[in-house]
Amino acid sequence: MDRWSSMRIFVKVAEEKGFAEAARQLNLSPPAVTRAIAFLEEITGARLFVRTTRNVKLTDAGERYLADCQRILTDIAEAEALAGGAHAKPTGSLSITAPVIFGNMFVMPILTSYLAEHTEVTGRTLFVDRLVNIVDEGVDVAVRIGHLQDSGLSAIRVGTIRRVVCASREYLDATDTPVKPEDLQHHTIIATVPTGETVEWQFIHGTASVSLRPRLFCNTNEAALSAALAGWGITRVLSYQIAAATADGRLKTVLTEFSEPPLPVHVVHPEGRMASAKTRAFVDLAVERLRSDPALRA
Repeated sequence: MDRWSSMRIFVKVAEEKGFAEAARQLNLSPPAVTRAIAFLEEITGARLFVRTTRNVKLTDAGERYLADCQRILTDIAEAEALAGGAHAKPTGSLSITAPVIFGNMFVMPILTSYLAEHTEVTGRTLFVDRLVNIVDEGVDVAVRIGHLQDSGLSAIRVGTIRRVVCASREYLDATDTPVKPEDLQHHTIIATVPTGETVEWQFIHGTASVSLRPRLFCNTNEAALSAALAGWGITRVLSYQIAAATADGRLKTVLTEFSEPPLPVHVVHPEGRMASAKTRAFVDLAVERLRSDPALRA
C-alpha cells in the first residue's frame, strides 16, 4: 500500500472518527482501512489513534500528523490540477473578507468588475470588523489593515493608511481648532467604541496619549462619521474612511503633525504559488486597483 493512499485513508478516519464509516465512504473494506493505518503507524513509529469500542480519537502525534497529511494531500491535488490545466480558467465560488467600510468602499467595486469578466465565478463577501481566520472559515482572499503576523499566508502590500482626527468645517469654525493633542480635552469628542467613560487617543511627537471623556460613544465608524459630518464634534477614524469627505471639504483633518506612523494594507491569501485561477485573477485585479487609489497613500 502506498503512502499517498494510506494518508488519504488516515485523513478520512480522522474526519469521520471511525474506521467503519471511513471504509464505507471510501468504498473499501474495514480490514483495508485497518491495514492502511497500521502501515502508517509502522513507518512513523507513532500511534496515531486511540481506539475504544465506542469511538476513535487522535493521539497527540496523530493530531500533528493529520495537519501534515492534509497539507501534503492538498499540495498534491493542486499540483495535479495545475499540470492538467484545471486552473487555467476562473471557476467556482470566490470568498472575500475585509473590514466593513473598506469592503463597501473598495472591495465591492473590484469584486463586481471581476464577476462581470469571469462569468463562471460566484462571489461571496464577509465584511466584518474582526480578524477572520481565512483557512478555518474557508475564505479565499482577505484585505488586512495593520502589521501582519507571521502566518504563512501570501501577502502583497497595496497601500498605507493612517488614524486621523477630523471634524466638519462648521464645527471647527465655531470652536478653537486644536493645535496640540491636549486641546482635544476642551472639545466635544465622538468615540468609536461602544462603552466606557474615557478613551485614550495615541499620538507621537512628545505626546504618548491623551485621555478624553467623549460625549458620544458609537459602536461603528459609520455612526461616528455621521455625527462628525453633522457638525456635532471631533472623531478619530482611518484616513481612507474620510477620503471623499475631505476631498470635497465636508470634513477637515486636524493635528496631522502628531499622527502615528502609517499602517500597511495587504491583500492576503493562503494558496501561495499554487493559487487557483479564480484567486490569482482576483488578487491581480485587486492589487492593481488598490495600488492606484490615492486614498491608500497616507
